[in-house]
Amino acid sequence: MGLNTEVETLKKVPLFKGIEAAKLKLLAFISDRLFFTQGEHLCDQGETGDAAYIILDGTADVLVDTPDGPVKVADFTVNDIVGEIAILCDVPRTATIVAATDLEALAISKDNFLKLLREFPDVSLEVMRELGQRLDRMNKELTLLKS
Repeated sequence: MGLNTEVETLKKVPLFKGIEAAKLKLLAFISDRLFFTQGEHLCDQGETGDAAYIILDGTADVLVDTPDGPVKVADFTVNDIVGEIAILCDVPRTATIVAATDLEALAISKDNFLKLLREFPDVSLEVMRELGQRLDRMNKELTLLKS
């Protein structure tokens, strides 16, 4: 997979959908391609987040620790981004992400991502817009659960 293919993949990630191709090309260039075998952890709940991952191939499970042990709360597949909360908010990882299959991902380091946001305010605006839409969807889902 070349740089142009990675840019096409980034265009499919909702967090980056409004960002122009030249900036996505820069994001792809500063990212690292990583491979995980089935069962390998991308990150662990509670640890400091230093990267977000865009799944290029394979699937991952999201596990949250409970008093009764880890509980699967979601799964992710191709074009999904995981781990973005920890790099945006300086909070510990909120969940453990485990490769459910052999998995290929594009890792965006926290430092590189924040540098991109500082240098291109329009990218920050698009990321904030997507995060606002996610918050709106979550509020609606919570409202439905409470009714």
